[in-house]
Amino acid sequence: MHAFFNMAKKTCNILIIILLAFVTNAYATDSRGVLSYDLQKVCLSMDTSKPVTKKDSTKPAKKKTITRVRDKRVTFETFDQNYERALKYYNNKQWLSAAGLFEELYPLSLGTPRADTILYLFADSYYQNGDYNMAAFHFRDYVRRYPNADRTEDAFFRCIQAVYKTSPEYYLDQSNTEYAIEQIKAFLQAYPDNKHVEECNVMLDDLRLKLARKELEIMKLYYNTDHYEACQIAAKNFFNKYAYSPLMPEAGYYLVLNNYEYAKRSTERKKPERLKTCLESCQRMLLHHPDCSYIKEVEKIMLDVTNQLKKYNQKSNNKS
Repeated sequence: MHAFFNMAKKTCNILIIILLAFVTNAYATDSRGVLSYDLQKVCLSMDTSKPVTKKDSTKPAKKKTITRVRDKRVTFETFDQNYERALKYYNNKQWLSAAGLFEELYPLSLGTPRADTILYLFADSYYQNGDYNMAAFHFRDYVRRYPNADRTEDAFFRCIQAVYKTSPEYYLDQSNTEYAIEQIKAFLQAYPDNKHVEECNVMLDDLRLKLARKELEIMKLYYNTDHYEACQIAAKNFFNKYAYSPLMPEAGYYLVLNNYEYAKRSTERKKPERLKTCLESCQRMLLHHPDCSYIKEVEKIMLDVTNQLKKYNQKSNNKS
């Protein structure tokens, strides 16, 4: 029995040696130090992150395609086709696309017959899109660059239209409003016989009314905050600047109210003089605006002021 176990042990040792020899052969390298084919198979089989798959030799390998990005920049070579594209945008009312393309086309068109057309349509694209500041800038640039072109007068008019539209509400800063008035006057001076005279006058009236409204509101603010002397000064300036304004009756009415309150709150020594000032403002209202909506209240104030002045006159006569 003991001899049997010894023989089995030897047999196992022989098998282990054979197995080790086989593995050693798999990891052997060739004369150049490169892993053998068997070792590559063993290594690949051990890489679980990239599983080995058999390639189907029947399927052709897919070719890699390179997608080229088309260069859409405007050049002299692509000028004509981009010009047509810009006109298409413009005619389809795609104003921003048209403006962007015209902006690229314009520098390349300088010195050519298309230059003034491109600049005009460039400015008009901004106008149609509601960007009036940019439109005014480029229409003004058109007038400067092409003073004798067929479109110059029209470009100047479009410029003042754009500037007019930048005028803000009366309670905001009115620098743009004053500038618009200057530009409209300049246009009328440059083209006195133009076909837009009536439209220009309408714009001027609207802009002046806005300025007048702002000054009237300042005058009313002085009255409402009991700054009576400041209100009188503001009223005097208003009458000098806006004598023909439709806001004149309202301004005259607030001056009457201001002078009436000022007189009522004055000392006895100063009251007669200030009542006379109020009476004068009432008389001006009756003379210049007899049919305005404020006239009835002005007449009541005038009656009260007249009666008070009579009393002061009687006191004065009695003292004398």
